[in-house]
Amino acid sequence: MIADKKEFFGGVGLLVGFFVILVIMFCPIFEGKNALNYLDSLYNSISKGSAYYIPKLKKEVDKYTGESISVVLEIKDPKIAEETALLFTKGGAETNVSGKQLSIKGDFKKILENCLEDSDNMFNNNGEIISEKYGYPEKNVLYNWYSAMKLMQLELVKQGKGKESNLMISISKKAVECSYNYYKVIPQPISEKAGIVVFSLVFYVIYTVWYGFGILFMFEGWGLRLEH
Repeated sequence: MIADKKEFFGGVGLLVGFFVILVIMFCPIFEGKNALNYLDSLYNSISKGSAYYIPKLKKEVDKYTGESISVVLEIKDPKIAEETALLFTKGGAETNVSGKQLSIKGDFKKILENCLEDSDNMFNNNGEIISEKYGYPEKNVLYNWYSAMKLMQLELVKQGKGKESNLMISISKKAVECSYNYYKVIPQPISEKAGIVVFSLVFYVIYTVWYGFGILFMFEGWGLRLEH
């Protein structure tokens, strides 16, 4: 039996309204996207504008003028090893592929400059430049860079080159991975979408509280009480 019909049906009304809005949010009415996908794209666009670390990394790379490296990378797939070798030859390095082993010898600065050049093109959505440069898809190129640099930094640690290894970790995360994740995202300043951003944050809080009060009123009206 319902103890307080007014409170009970008030809670039911809140929950009905909550789920009606939820259904609307999952409809593709926001520039052809549902609300979640639209906001995800929006926040990606805004965050991309503050994630451009490549110019700063280029200055770090300049400190290693004239330094050479020599490493051997173990790559599981011989085809990937061949594709990865191209990344380093384009940076002026000497490479040799023997089965799953890729030997690299070259100028450390030039190798990293080539990596940053590819990352920069990817970040700025110029993937066709990268695919034409290497002859295979740009996302595969960036993925190969990421995998190769992970292996290289481990080899450099073994050689006692900690600073070089740390620089490669920074480039891998802040340039290669960042450019890969933001590829095809169009950056925009938050000032252009400030109204939508503020509304979405306020709405999230209100919508969450809305659901909580709907449950609370419905069960209290039903006669359930929480006691200490």
